[in-house]
Amino acid sequence: MRHFGYMSPAAREGLFFREPCEFSADSPASLLSVALGATLYSPATRPTLADDVMKQAGRGVVSMVLCLEDSIDDAEVVGAEANLVRQFAELAERDATGAGLPLLFVRVREPGQITDLVRRLGPSVRTLSGFVLPKFTEERGTLFLEALAEAETACGRRLFAMPVLESPELLHLETRGEVLQGIARSVDKYRDRVLALRLGVTDFCSAYGLRRAPDMTAYDVQIVGSVIADVVNVLGRADGTGFTITGPVWEYFRRQERMFKPQLRRSPFLEGSAEELRTALIEHDLDGLLREIELDRANGLLGKTCIHPSHVAPVHALSVVSHEEFTDAQDILRPERGGGGVLRSAYTNKMNEVKPHRAWAERTLQRAEVFGVAGQDVGFVDLLAAGLAN
Repeated sequence: MRHFGYMSPAAREGLFFREPCEFSADSPASLLSVALGATLYSPATRPTLADDVMKQAGRGVVSMVLCLEDSIDDAEVVGAEANLVRQFAELAERDATGAGLPLLFVRVREPGQITDLVRRLGPSVRTLSGFVLPKFTEERGTLFLEALAEAETACGRRLFAMPVLESPELLHLETRGEVLQGIARSVDKYRDRVLALRLGVTDFCSAYGLRRAPDMTAYDVQIVGSVIADVVNVLGRADGTGFTITGPVWEYFRRQERMFKPQLRRSPFLEGSAEELRTALIEHDLDGLLREIELDRANGLLGKTCIHPSHVAPVHALSVVSHEEFTDAQDILRPERGGGGVLRSAYTNKMNEVKPHRAWAERTLQRAEVFGVAGQDVGFVDLLAAGLAN
């Protein structure tokens, strides 16, 4: 797998100063947690799930969650589990022929589903990367993580956990601190298996009967913004104790977004196409998504939960490191700068302070490895146009 791998080598060469690296499900966890990108959710009930997975992989999706929880009705769980077993068997056959699969996770409801599904999957468990654990707290989460460890031992394969932080106790002010400390204890104990922490913002809003409008980000809903800040404060530190925390879901989309694809196929680099694309994005309700992705990164989040394929290209385009960011990060991390100090950026528009900006620079180079570095004159709109034209 590689981000933007659907592009031809010539197209990537024209867009990137440094191309994204290749990785696989067996790559180090530190790399995979950054590489998750836009994690696309799909109900586990879909009868064409294997076809859907392959289709989205061909369009640039590198991580997917097949959901047995909130996206399906309670009465559908048994049938959805059986469908997953069939679909994973089909995916394992395709994988054996060299078809590239994304990282695949199953979102379960109860700890017992983890051990049961791993047993039922049999040899096709090799196509599974792990499980998404809903409504995670210390008490509930420990049971999930113990089940994951048991399943891992049974199948002899590394399985990752992605806890979802979405419980009302985490949102409520009087219990938030205690719940956060409990979550920190439980995920630290299983640090090697916790790939990333996901935020369930829809559940947060539900606790207060809220729903943000398409022109508002999660950060505009102050009660939600405050809990995101506290989660990052406790669980996202850059001192070696933190975890990758992914951005919340964006729930708005329009089928008509594909209507402006033909104009992009002319060439994403024709004069005037960038402004046309900006206008099309605003008209198709993606302006709010773009602002939220930028705010995710500004607040320490990386990647994003997605429920529609049209959200994948914007998330990935905004994850690419700009040439300016890359240059700053490299300058800050030069060995001769180990003693600190301040230097003017190569773009001569800011001061880079070596010690305070070091953690930012390290994270930027990690992102550059998996998402690449844009060419000096290549911007977000160029990358997005290339992605949407796929």
